[in-house]
Amino acid sequence: MTTGVRRRMGVDERRQQLIGVALELFSSRSPDEVSIDEIAAAAGISRPLVYHYFPGKQSLYEAALRRAADELAERFLEPREGPLGARLLRVMGRFFDFVEDHGPGFSALMRGGPAAGSSTTNAMIDGVRQAAYEQILSHLGVEVPSARLELVVRTWVSLAEATALLWLDGKRVPRTELERQLVHDFAALAAVSAAYDEEVAGIVLRALEQEPPDGPFGELLIRLAALTTGTPTVPPQRQP
Repeated sequence: MTTGVRRRMGVDERRQQLIGVALELFSSRSPDEVSIDEIAAAAGISRPLVYHYFPGKQSLYEAALRRAADELAERFLEPREGPLGARLLRVMGRFFDFVEDHGPGFSALMRGGPAAGSSTTNAMIDGVRQAAYEQILSHLGVEVPSARLELVVRTWVSLAEATALLWLDGKRVPRTELERQLVHDFAALAAVSAAYDEEVAGIVLRALEQEPPDGPFGELLIRLAALTTGTPTVPPQRQP
């Protein structure tokens, strides 16, 4: 964080600095609890100068949330290489990296924060969800999904969001277990829909054909088999 030293900056550079300072402060406290005076002090400028670059507190918050939204959307980018389960697990790892590093800011983004209800904030949230949805469809190799497949993917994106928000309240479930469980949740949602939709059934079968026994989907099958037989089973060695 920049403190105490003033230097001349261009307009864009100063705006980006203030956004970065705000995001850093939001990483440890809710935006509601961070004042313009604190942001100004951390940036090494006066309060009036902050208002020179941003017309009001909400405009600065929205700019900071926009950067957070863009970064969060990027966490869903993943090369379409290797088994689907491993890809989704890597995505969840990066997603929870962001959640853990920017807890209060993540909550503010997904719940609206000080700009709750504004059309700008709502558009940011919708943009993150849409980016995640489109990336998952890309991993499935689908451009125009059926109605049921769309329900599966959008429901899972919402589940990941809600799970992360609940996890931040005490972190009572180990993070790595939660990441893996969310991948299992995707497989379960898809498997149920596969019973009703041929397109989803084809996707599930292709994914299982490419899945190694020690992958996330393979582990889920072993756990479910153990559950139905009542026999304790140790899952295969997990791969990073």
